[in-house]
This record gives sequence, C-alpha cells and structure tokens, in this order.
Amino acid sequence: MGFLVSPGVQVKEIDLTNIVPAVATTIGAVAGPFQKGPVGEITTISSEQDLVRIFGKPQDTSNQYEYFFTAANFLQYTNTLKVVRTQSAILNADSDGGGILIKSTLDYQENYRPNLSLGAANSSVGVFASRTAGTHGNGIKVDICTKNTFSQNSAKQVNDGSATAGETTITLDAFDAGDFAVGQIIEFYSDAGRTTFATGHEGVRYEISALDASAETITIRQLDDPAGKGLIADLADDSFITKYWRFFDLFDGEPGTSDHATARGISDDEMHIVVYDSTGSVTGFDNDVAGQRTSSVIETFPFVSKNPEAVDSSGNTLFYVDRIYEESQFVYVVNHPSAMKDGSGDWGIVLKSDASVQSVTAYNLLASSPSVNAIDTSTLTGGTDDYAVTAGEQLSAYKLFEDAETEDVNLIMAAKAGQALANNLITISENRKDCMTFISPERSDVVGVANQETMTINVKNFFDTLTSSSYAVFDSGYKYMYDRFNDVYRYVPLNGDVAGLVAQTEQVAEAFFSPGGFNRGQIKGAVKLPFVPTQSQRDTLYKARINPVVTFPGQGTVLFGDKTGLAKPSAFDRINVRRLFIILEKAIATAAKFQLFEFNDEFTRAQFKNLVEPFLRDIQGKRGLTDFKVVADETNNTGEVIDRNEFIADIFVKPARAINFITLNFIAVRTGVAFTEVGG
Repeated sequence: MGFLVSPGVQVKEIDLTNIVPAVATTIGAVAGPFQKGPVGEITTISSEQDLVRIFGKPQDTSNQYEYFFTAANFLQYTNTLKVVRTQSAILNADSDGGGILIKSTLDYQENYRPNLSLGAANSSVGVFASRTAGTHGNGIKVDICTKNTFSQNSAKQVNDGSATAGETTITLDAFDAGDFAVGQIIEFYSDAGRTTFATGHEGVRYEISALDASAETITIRQLDDPAGKGLIADLADDSFITKYWRFFDLFDGEPGTSDHATARGISDDEMHIVVYDSTGSVTGFDNDVAGQRTSSVIETFPFVSKNPEAVDSSGNTLFYVDRIYEESQFVYVVNHPSAMKDGSGDWGIVLKSDASVQSVTAYNLLASSPSVNAIDTSTLTGGTDDYAVTAGEQLSAYKLFEDAETEDVNLIMAAKAGQALANNLITISENRKDCMTFISPERSDVVGVANQETMTINVKNFFDTLTSSSYAVFDSGYKYMYDRFNDVYRYVPLNGDVAGLVAQTEQVAEAFFSPGGFNRGQIKGAVKLPFVPTQSQRDTLYKARINPVVTFPGQGTVLFGDKTGLAKPSAFDRINVRRLFIILEKAIATAAKFQLFEFNDEFTRAQFKNLVEPFLRDIQGKRGLTDFKVVADETNNTGEVIDRNEFIADIFVKPARAINFITLNFIAVRTGVAFTEVGG
C-alpha cells in the first residue's frame, strides 16, 4: 500500500460488482468427410448456407450424406456449429495433376506459399492448386496474361479464296504451331495498320475453337454465339488478323506497369489472371462450349503484379500470390510460372546473393528472358475424394475438441459412429465436463430391417456396448427426409436433431428444461421413421437408457424421452439435470477465476457467496432448482486448507425434475356420497 507523505486526499476504487456471467451451452460440434473445405481445422458456421458454401453438398458415396445432414439438421434448430472435415485419402487438384494435400490456409502459408525463387518443395505441383481437397477442384483452369499476350497483330494472313459466309474453317499462309492458340479471339481487317475491318466484319469477333498447323487451318465460331455460327460474310484473301487473349474483354485495358513499379524504375510488372470452369462442374458452364466463355469465369484478378512489394495507392498489396490468397475461393498459387522467371531462374531480386545482379529488371515481364508470347494456362487435375473414413480418422478430427479451455463446444454429434468411436466421444465429453455427446444406433440396426422386435433388440444391443455416462444421450434411430440438393429421399441419423432440440430448448425456455415431449421435442423434416417403437418397445428402450423417437398420428414426430446414458438411477440420468449442472459449473467456475490469488479470509469467502447466491436464486426463480445452499466458511476452509493455498466452496443444489410419468385416477362415486368421504 502506498502512503501519503504530506497532507492530501488519496482516492481508490474497490469493485464489488462482479457477477456470475452468462454462458453459452448451445454450440454444436461435428466431424465428417465433407465434399470440400479446410481439412483437420475447426470452422464455425451458422447456417445450412454456410455449410454448403464452405463444405459442399451431400454425396451418395459411402452414405456421406449422413454426415452432411447431421450438421444440416442441427442447424434447423439453432445457429452455431463447429465443423471439422476429416483427414483421409484426399488430395487437392494441381497444375501438374499429381495431387497435393493442402489442409488449410495455415498449412498453405507454412508449407506451400512460394518464395521469390522457384521453391524446390513445390517444384512438382505446377503453378496453381485448388483451394480445397477433392475432385471438386478438377477441371478448374487459370490463365495468366501479360501485356504482350493481351493483344497482338498476327504476322499471318488469310490464304483462302473460298472463305465464304458461314464457313468455320480458314486457311492461313505459312501457319505454324504457336502462331495461334485455341480460345484466342480474332478480328479480320483489310489493311496492315488494322484501321479498317474486312468488308462485312465490322465489330465482329471470332473465337478459335480448333487448329491444325499441318493443314495450316484454324476453326472459328462467332464469339459468344450459342449456335457457334461461322463467318458473318465472305472473307477476302490476304485479310489481316489481330488476335486477343480469350478473356480480354473482361478487363479495362491491357496489363502494363503499376504505379509502384514506375516509381522504382521497374516496367511491365502487371498481369491479368482469370479462374474459370472447363467442365461446368462449378458454374454449369464450360468455356469450350460456344456461348459459355464468360459464363464459365469464376474469378478475375486485374492488374496484379509480379513484384511482391507492389501496393496500390491505399497500401493494399498488388502481388498476385497475396491477392489470390486473400480473395480467391478456388485456388492457391503454389509456384511461380516458369515462363515468367528471369534469366537466372529466379522469380525476383530479393533472394539473389550477388549484389551486382540485383537488377530491378527481374520483375520486368517483357524482358528478354521470360517467354511472354504464350498465355500461361494451368488446368487443375489430380484432386481425389475419400468419403469412406475410418473410425480412427473420425476420432482424430473430434480430438480437436478435447480442450475445454480453447474450444467452447457443448453438443457433440457422433453423426454415424460404431461402438469404439462412440465410446471415445463419450470419453471426450466426460473429460471436458461441459458438453454432451449425442449418438444414434448404426444404420443397419433399423434401416432395411423388417421386424420391429428385431429393431428393438438391435438398438438395445448396440447401446448396451456403450459406456454408462450422464454426458451421453442415446436415440432410437434414423429419420427419412428429403434431400433438396439431389432431389431424393434419405435415411439419416437422428442425433443431429436431438442435439438441435437440446439447443433449441435453451433458446425457447432454459437449458434446464427437458427437450422431450410435444412442447419442445418436435423433430423437423421427418417424412417417416424406419422404426416407430410401440409402448412395450419404448419400455424396453427406456430401461436401456435410450430415448425413443416416435411418430404420433396427427401430432408429429417427437423425441419421447429425456434420459442420459447413465445406467445407475440418479438425478443425473435426466438430460435437464445434467444440463443444469453444466450451466452451474461452467458459469460459477468462470466467475470463481477472479478469486484466484486473493486471500482465503472471511472477506473473500463472503464475497464469493454474495457472487454465487444471487445467480442460484435467479436459476431457482426460473424453475431450474427448488433449493440451494452455499457453504464457504471456516468449516470447509480450515487452517490446513488455507495453508495449502486452497479455497473450498460447497454448493448444494436440489434440481427440478421433469415429469416422465403421469397417473390419472378416475373414481366413480355413488350418489349421495360426499367427495370428502372418499377423497379426503
């Protein structure tokens, strides 16, 4: 404590306004072999739209749709879900077609982002790789265009006296391979200066769809004409040709020199880059099909620079590697195009050790060394899918949720899981003590099984193998639902719905209310159930810790139970009680952190009680508990406890119980007998 050494007033503040904070307990978690997206990395999403945008659509292979709809069904009830794409035998497509696994943006930055020199680690994977692993990236193409390739006057002329209107084959004089390329756009002129269009061809452009150097012919079609018509009019011999890059009309002029480069004596550092669809798998359009050229374009990057130091007037990077990394949804740069390296084989000047050769011309795309007369086109292939994930691969993904301090999750969905994986997920929840795991039986237990009694036995036998735990919730099977993405009906596990109902219950009531029954337990999107247990079958399931999902005619499909997976009779064999204690423990433990390193004395203990008791009183007012008591005094904080630098608080709670059984007694009474005589 500081002391005044002369008369004065010292002002201090003591904050006694701490409260027990509100805590979220509706965050879901799921892992699975999704179509695309980051691998082995937790991504938070809030809607089915996010799920599709980041992780793709449901797939038939290995019933992958079960994982997708577990996530999607959960998001019908709430809006916070953490997703991990399982790492398996999947690869990103790349320019060389061998495939490469880039798990995430972090993995890219650490291992695959090219240096200024042509990186040896990436030398076998081409210039570009797809943004995510899987066949989703196959067929994506990337074009890089420099100044000299944006537009050129061809030295070749028409050499075909019969090039009449409607023709699609044009003969040229002395045509050699490399003079033209498929996809180039051309115009015809009557003069060498290209000031006058060939007669009848004013403002008309054509696209080269094929070429034959040996026959000295090109095949053309009118640009962006879905019918792919040929010459609009007769074409005279010796007509002159101007050729353009296939996407030139998508940009405001040719690439040249950035302002940043000009100020530093560097020239012609700019490029245009286009990402487009060559198969129609992404856009539905194929650039090779007449009329679909621009519709196939996915992304454009205008006036980006070869210079890693280039920035615009606002200080934003112009370096093409960084621009694509920051803005592209489809590709990474993993190597610099060899056609644009300098004479020493380097991309730029920074890594050159000899100061005498650190010339700024290294960034000049029109220097003598780079091959500037050909568009650098990359076609991405080699991407592979693997939807048949193993239990070990699934568990590795779920282990990302193990640490309660770093990952806040509360509702872990098993999607589809066998006995070993299910038990491991229960262990994760047990160790965290702030979340629950939701598990459905295996598909073969209920789908395609003709006999209800057999289904009952199958489901019971499956859950009999699982660990007894109040941190687990078991349901009775699958639901039949509509897959709007593929226009089919599917059987999918119910654990996503049950976890969603638990989250929804907290939003519409409180976490400590039961999620079962007609008021809060309505399952969404269920066309039918493969297994609708009868009363006697529900009795069997409920005694085995399994919550039946039942369709009642005219009343919908309902979660008709609220048991946890705890085998022994206890207050904790009910979902609402376990959820109540998760709330209490999480919130009070968070508040208690602020007592750390304070003195274990009467003041601190009183302060703790004053912190906790109003919170418990509020929970009591909301019907979550019937009574409570907080003990934090010298009876449990003895001298020995204090000397061990410990603090102990005993919080006694009487949890509210949800009604599971109703008895209605209807009593017939004789005329003349008073009700007080028989009813008390």
